[in-house]
Amino acid sequence: MTDRHHLLVRGATFAAVDDRGDISGVRGGGSPDGLFVRDARHLSRWQLTVDGALPEVLTPVTDGDGAHCVLVPRGGRQEPPAHTLFREQAVGDNSFAESLRVTSNRPVPTTIRLAITADADFTDQFELRADHRTYTKSGAVRSRHVLDDGLEFGYRRGEWRSCTTITAEPAPDGVEETGTGARRMVWTLELEPHGTVELLVRVMARPHGDRRALRVPRDPAALNEQLLALEGEFVEGVAFPTGWPELAAACARGLSDLATLQVPATGPDGEELKVPAAGAPWFLTLLGRDALLTSLFALPYRPHLAAATLPALAATQATETGAHSVAQPGKIVHEVRHGELAHFGQVPYGRYYGSVDATPLFLILLGAYAEQTGDTALARRLERNARAAVGWMLDHGGLTSRGYLVYRADKGGLANQNWKDSPGAICSADGSRPMGTVMAAGAQGYAYDALRRTAWLARTVWADETYAALLEQAAGDLRDRFQQDFWMRDAAFPALALDGEGRQVDALASDAGHLLWSGLLDKEYGEVVGRRLLEPDFFSGWGVRTLAAGQAAYHPLSYHRGSVWPHDNALIALGLARYGLHDEARAVAHGLVDAATAGGHRLPEVLAGYGRDSHPEPVPYPHACVRESRSAAAPLALLTAVGGA
Repeated sequence: MTDRHHLLVRGATFAAVDDRGDISGVRGGGSPDGLFVRDARHLSRWQLTVDGALPEVLTPVTDGDGAHCVLVPRGGRQEPPAHTLFREQAVGDNSFAESLRVTSNRPVPTTIRLAITADADFTDQFELRADHRTYTKSGAVRSRHVLDDGLEFGYRRGEWRSCTTITAEPAPDGVEETGTGARRMVWTLELEPHGTVELLVRVMARPHGDRRALRVPRDPAALNEQLLALEGEFVEGVAFPTGWPELAAACARGLSDLATLQVPATGPDGEELKVPAAGAPWFLTLLGRDALLTSLFALPYRPHLAAATLPALAATQATETGAHSVAQPGKIVHEVRHGELAHFGQVPYGRYYGSVDATPLFLILLGAYAEQTGDTALARRLERNARAAVGWMLDHGGLTSRGYLVYRADKGGLANQNWKDSPGAICSADGSRPMGTVMAAGAQGYAYDALRRTAWLARTVWADETYAALLEQAAGDLRDRFQQDFWMRDAAFPALALDGEGRQVDALASDAGHLLWSGLLDKEYGEVVGRRLLEPDFFSGWGVRTLAAGQAAYHPLSYHRGSVWPHDNALIALGLARYGLHDEARAVAHGLVDAATAGGHRLPEVLAGYGRDSHPEPVPYPHACVRESRSAAAPLALLTAVGGA
């Protein structure tokens, strides 16, 4: 069986199936398989057999909004297949639907025994990561019940309850035990000469705490029609560049992906919202930084994303200190999880605040939304939240006491709390890691922009001139300090970070481009940095590497030490355009658009850092999210940066 997975995504629900449309229940590895809802696996086995054997793949599942494949019984040239199976699958809200059409290829009546083996292990996504961690689940009980028209799997652990219900039309003729805990639904199908029999199977997932009145899915075709209509709403009305069809296609593909990546959230007054999830398969949930950057990229084209993201994050803004969650008053949440391990505190991500940059990005988006749309009502409504966010930056964040936004590695959570959050991502050119507290360069740019934009809100929306002047002074002081402390004169480039003693962490990194986006660097320094990012050690031909090649720390297949991130490059392109480096911005945009074109117009979360001169096709990063909201919105940022050039 192939280990290649195809993702079907709809909101907080996704299914990962193989080329045959099956789910094998793999534990660990680069990509989980199964049906997942709100971080729990509601189908861990879904395997089709005919007459006791796995059918052969005639046409494999193709990547798209729905899964379609064609299967035949095993045979050879001298014995052509007796029948053909046309399999179609789709996901909906908390649901999965499959239709099977079995067509006889013989001129005589035929009887076949079709079976679907199903199981639901309700495993938390964090248990499936290849990080060698194990989690005790004392008192957990699984149950299996046969229904008149299918099966029901249940799970309980203390107050935690989940279930998965499977129903079929027609109902199975019988349900068999497999000896492994799974159950096998069996149908005996009578096929007329060249006749066709159809079978419809529906799966409904009821995760813990979800008390909504869920709708039973009709069939895969209906679910796909709904999804296509939703994607059409996202794409409709955007003026794509006619002179650059590849960018237009990447923008359209990105908007379609954003339509599938909307997950439910709640606003400050209990209102129901839809916000961008970070990405599938591992991060189909609200991540503050990701939702904010996605909304910023899409702001000129789809401002409703910002209008939902801002109140959703205001509703989860920290109001007190929490050591386990790294919460501090005024801080914007980094990650919200709904799974079992988060519920019982076995992972800290129920509401986790381990991000030094989500808070300034919240203020940047709030100011940008009011300025670009002219809608100041949201800024007035969230004034208290904005002031609390500024208060966090000045006090707990470190701007007043240390002069910069500061973080320290969280033993139970993230080692780094800027966008490069993997262990070792913040490093010197030789690969050594800073000790103690860290002041990441990019976060200081965000803080500068946040102070300036909030000063604008204070003056024009909140009518508080005194507060505006205070924030403008803080922004100016930060800019002066930064260029003195971070600028590496010998390299003519800003340091990636400062360590706890104020020493420069001297790796040459793409984060310098974020300083262009935020406007933190003087024009002279900004132009030097912008041109440096397009030199061959940085620019791979597909985009700017996270670390320049040639440094001891560089690795083209590292998550943050030499790979190419589309959202990182989108920020760089916007920054280059801001500093008038339009040729450089176009070079970055063309590299990314070419990479998207090679991938069916879709940009992944991250690409390997191999150069285009030696690898004519972009090399994928092995564990990238296939669909990621920041990457989906990146072509829109490129459109803003360079237009249709």
